[in-house]
Amino acid sequence: MTDSKSERALIVFFRLTMAWTFLYAASHQVFVPGWSVVGFLSSTKTFHGFYQIFTGPTIAPVISFLVAYGHLLIGLSLLVGLLVRVSASFGVALMLVYWTAHMNFPYVGGGTTNFLLDEHIVYAGVLVFLVVEHAGHVWGLDSWAEKLVRDHPTLRPLVA
Repeated sequence: MTDSKSERALIVFFRLTMAWTFLYAASHQVFVPGWSVVGFLSSTKTFHGFYQIFTGPTIAPVISFLVAYGHLLIGLSLLVGLLVRVSASFGVALMLVYWTAHMNFPYVGGGTTNFLLDEHIVYAGVLVFLVVEHAGHVWGLDSWAEKLVRDHPTLRPLVA
């Protein structure tokens, strides 16, 4: 971990901005009655056949719950700096799913503005940076949690 105040401040800045990104998404999903992934997944293009599987009446409510509360838990974890390694890893996976869901190869998102890359790849990169830099240890609760699990080697990788 770095000792530079400016680098530590930048790590916290990225951790909090990513927390806000996930919490804002959760606010439109967890707290909106009847929200579902079906609308989003029905408009996929390049991998439409794959994502269509998740829009069925039996699986869509489960996926909707996982996405909404996944956003909420990832955001809260990043906000307080607890289990950042775990939450950021799930966040990377989620961003890669969104990247492919938005793809109309070779363009991503609506129109032809983004060629191969969009903000989801940038977000994934920032989340990888947070894992590599042990962002939960910088003004977060991961350093406290690491002390709690010091004698439990199987749990230590979650916060180390």
